[in-house]
Amino acid sequence: MPPRSYVSPLRDSVAAEKRARVVAAAGRLLGEQADAASFSLEAVAKAAGVTRLTVYNQFGSRRGLLEAVFDERARLGGFARLAEAAAMADPRVGLDRVIEFFCEFWDADPAVGRLHAAAAVDPEFALAMAERNEQRRKLLAALVARIGGGDRRNAPGRRDAVDMMFALTSHAMFAMMAPGRSRDAVCALLKAACAAALERAGTAS
Repeated sequence: MPPRSYVSPLRDSVAAEKRARVVAAAGRLLGEQADAASFSLEAVAKAAGVTRLTVYNQFGSRRGLLEAVFDERARLGGFARLAEAAAMADPRVGLDRVIEFFCEFWDADPAVGRLHAAAAVDPEFALAMAERNEQRRKLLAALVARIGGGDRRNAPGRRDAVDMMFALTSHAMFAMMAPGRSRDAVCALLKAACAAALERAGTAS
């Protein structure tokens, strides 16, 4: 009979606490640093008060740590609220809530911008970010389908509208529009542009 593996709740608790401490330290560094390319496991280990080996054992690589930071930022940013927006009785109101959410999320935390900057110089992390961003596209596609009432006759137009709204609600678009404007002003512009994309696609009513 093979020996049973021993699971220590205390050991698991300590490991979870260290992981959370490392993710928090990494988020702070990303929020403070001007250059995401200089973000390193060594710097994070020092900030978290652990060894580099501990960071490596927990996350495996810089990419793994960056992904963990983004996922934690998403959790703290309230990504669970997006499900509520998607389920709203009026999908147009739901779309407005999604746009408002992402304006708030992109604006609230400097670390999120640093994470997108890191994706520009790290192809593997860029792929991981792209996979997460595709969830936003799927959410927009579901709302557009509901706005259209299930009519499939203008599928190409709807696809164009979804792609346009996907670009409009991205961090890159928010970052380009934000200088010299308040978050609310940017949000209003993006809502108008998304509404125009729906109208052009023949979806708005």
